[in-house]
Amino acid sequence: MQKSASDTPLMQQHNAIKQKYPDAILLFRVGDFYETFGADAIVASNVLGITLTKRNNGAASSSELAGFPHHALETYLHKLVKAGYRVAICDQLEDPKQAKGIVKRGVTELVTPGIATNDKLLENNSNNFLAAIHFNNNIAGVAFLDISTGEFFIAEGNTEYADKLLQSLKPAEVIFQRSYQKQFKELFGNKFYTYTLESWIFDETYAQESLLKHFQSHSLKGFGIEHLKNGIIAAGAILHYLKETEHPNLQHITTIKRIEKDDFLWMDRFTIRNLELIGSSVNEGKGLLQILDNTVSAMGARLLQRWLIFPLKNKLAIEERLDAVAFLIKETDLRHKLAQAIKQCGDVERLISKIASKKISPREVLQIAKGLQQTAIIKKQLDNCTNKYLQRLADGLNTCSVITDKILSELKDPPPITAQKGDLIQSGINKELDELRSIASGGKSYLLNLQQKEADATGITSLKIGFNNVFGYYLEVTNAHKNKVPNHWIRKQTLTNAERYITPELKEYEEKIVGAEEKMLALETQLFDALLNALQDYIAPIQVNGTTLAIIDCLICFAENALKYHYHQPIIHDGLTLQLLDSRHPVIERNLPAGETYIPNDITLDPDNQQIIILTGPNMSGKSAILRQTALITLMAHMGSFVPATEASIPLTDKIFTRVGASDNLSGGESTFMVEMNETASIINNLSERSLVLLDEIGRGTSTYDGISIAWSMVEYLHNSVYKPKTLFATHYHELNALEHHLPGVKNFHITNRETGNKVIFLRKLAPGGSTHSFGIHVAKMAGMPPELIARANEILQQLEGKELQQETQIYHNNPLPTVRSGKPKPTTQLQLSIFDAHTETFEGIRKMLENIDINRLTPVEALMKLNEIKNMLH
Repeated sequence: MQKSASDTPLMQQHNAIKQKYPDAILLFRVGDFYETFGADAIVASNVLGITLTKRNNGAASSSELAGFPHHALETYLHKLVKAGYRVAICDQLEDPKQAKGIVKRGVTELVTPGIATNDKLLENNSNNFLAAIHFNNNIAGVAFLDISTGEFFIAEGNTEYADKLLQSLKPAEVIFQRSYQKQFKELFGNKFYTYTLESWIFDETYAQESLLKHFQSHSLKGFGIEHLKNGIIAAGAILHYLKETEHPNLQHITTIKRIEKDDFLWMDRFTIRNLELIGSSVNEGKGLLQILDNTVSAMGARLLQRWLIFPLKNKLAIEERLDAVAFLIKETDLRHKLAQAIKQCGDVERLISKIASKKISPREVLQIAKGLQQTAIIKKQLDNCTNKYLQRLADGLNTCSVITDKILSELKDPPPITAQKGDLIQSGINKELDELRSIASGGKSYLLNLQQKEADATGITSLKIGFNNVFGYYLEVTNAHKNKVPNHWIRKQTLTNAERYITPELKEYEEKIVGAEEKMLALETQLFDALLNALQDYIAPIQVNGTTLAIIDCLICFAENALKYHYHQPIIHDGLTLQLLDSRHPVIERNLPAGETYIPNDITLDPDNQQIIILTGPNMSGKSAILRQTALITLMAHMGSFVPATEASIPLTDKIFTRVGASDNLSGGESTFMVEMNETASIINNLSERSLVLLDEIGRGTSTYDGISIAWSMVEYLHNSVYKPKTLFATHYHELNALEHHLPGVKNFHITNRETGNKVIFLRKLAPGGSTHSFGIHVAKMAGMPPELIARANEILQQLEGKELQQETQIYHNNPLPTVRSGKPKPTTQLQLSIFDAHTETFEGIRKMLENIDINRLTPVEALMKLNEIKNMLH
């Protein structure tokens, strides 16, 4: 907004502040309203649906104006930030009554999508992360902060690892160096809300100093992050950004934790998406998280989401969780009491984080105290617990009894919504406050007592006490009793038949009663601030309580799920064989129609005898469900959860890879096939002997011949790999069934079906052996295709099956299996396309014949003869 000579002092002040925050919507406090001007007003009017008006500045020029009442800030702020705008809140910094000239104003907070503490801007069950990335060639340092809980994470790795973290933790905002905008978009897409900063901020020395100063530490070794140089730079950028956006109160950020890739079962972003862990690709569909999340607290729900994204890889830690779940299943009474107590604690993490910024209401402070009371109950309930893990968790709980007693003794119950409303401190806490309350509430009785006392002392029986705006309270004496007035009374007014006097006592009381309300509010605010200052010392221990309660909540959730959904305890072992008996898909079985049961299946994968299962069957038969349930059961076990199977022996797994279903990335300019190949390459290049690989319809995005070739060679590669990863390979290419006869680790399975007449019923049961045909035409019929189309498809199918390709064994006749020397198998140099040579050579001959024909000189008889010749070539 350009400055005009005719601008009022108010607009000059606005323009000066706006220049400091050019990329934010400036909410400018004027009296009881927040106003926006110029371009900001146009945006606010559109987004908030408020009236846009014109404001004259006393000259020909005018400015757009849109505003709303200050008490509606939370509602309107929420809408602006959710619409993707940065919002600068400019408040009055002094009391307008005492201001000389224009009221001082300044920005007290800059709110962005990643820096939100307002309850309306936050989802209870998920974190609201601000992320920072520092690029250093192929290495990226990443940091994540949830300012609403104080959780601060740091990580470092290649850009693929950074991508996985971003896709998993889904930050509300990502900040990075301005010069890397193109690189960020190429690597991570354009789905994130981003903000760029100057390059000088991303400096190791500056970052180190910022972190050391914040944590008041001499070294970062205590946090175990001193070696993550790039991650430290990203974390430093976050602290700088908080300072830049007017967030100085960060005492609740008490620690920083490392996310170490090797500590968790690895799943790339394709796998997280393909397995539908966080949400479903289907509208209103549910992901695994929605099925498993039966936590009773918001902090438990947030932790469960992280457990799902970062499953454990440490056998002892997994078994610790599993044993605790087994214990809680048996201890029904204890489980219910713990759940009830955790529920009553409230969102401990977010409540205590509000203490630092002092943006906490009296009711929320009282909830902290009540939560601490429940924490003491939980600690006592687990005192004699025989499960060592739960006992250890209970030992870490801090009842903070001193501050609990202080809050409960000082705050009224229930207190007001805000401290500004007053009447929040209990009686007996402050003598002056009690006196002021007595004056304010007992004013009338005090005056009557004073009137009676003075009447008795003077003998003036008709004495009255009155009040006017000129000289306040007074004593009125009729002329008949004038001679009884004491000398220390001071005459203030003479009436026709009476005189009015004041006394020092009456004046003293007047001063008290007139300012009592204001003084009470100021004193109560002062006492409440003192209470918040006392609470500052308890931020760290109460945060630990929050984390511990969240863990217990998740373990109780797993126990309840096991009982409700008939899950069983898995055995985690150091071997390599995966064995599931009566396994089920945890999400699909929850969404079945009433009365319908999920058909369970046994699945065994063993690197020595059954390393690769080739699963054939039609699309609607349930191939993908079997693939997914194998992965989900493995994942759930590594989270420490019981699993949907009667028995589950699961090897310690380091990576789960999936390529399930064709998913276009057309907006990114990539075809289905390109996306498919990218995802598959990611699998091939990151294998280990403890990997679980799930491949569904590889090669479907290209031509049939190409598809079979790629799928065939994939199976060979995985079979001959030195790592021998456990693999489930679902395909509609029945040609791959031949691999079972040539590769000892490959076994064919199919989904059973029953044909009745011209119909097929899928029994969803896994059985050995390959499927002979795909039932695609049956599926088309079930989908309601016209009968004549179905009949014609059957004719064509019979013709094609009559001219089946040469036996697949010719591949091995012409191309012996490659030998594995070291590491990864050496690829064969000869193209493995011999199964297509018969057709390929025939069509090549026809093409050459047609090229050599001169149509202009061809007689009709010769043309018929050539056509007959071509027809004979096809037989």
